[in-house]
Amino acid sequence: MIGVKPIILGGAIILVMGTIFHLQGQSVVGPQTSFMYSNPDWVSYGIQIAMIGAIIMVIGFGLYFAKSRRRRVM
Repeated sequence: MIGVKPIILGGAIILVMGTIFHLQGQSVVGPQTSFMYSNPDWVSYGIQIAMIGAIIMVIGFGLYFAKSRRRRVM
């Protein structure tokens, strides 16, 4: 079974990437030659991707605390 730390780390990476995509769509970061730069579609895509990353992180933290709580009860 996969541990909870890789789930949390994966969610954090997805969250950061979504934030970068969002900022590229707003023309804040990234090269001007990027297809995402100043593209309004990527503003919303970035937000959606970041939210998915945050949800994955919350699930990972929930699993972590449930697992640690189960150890204390036993």
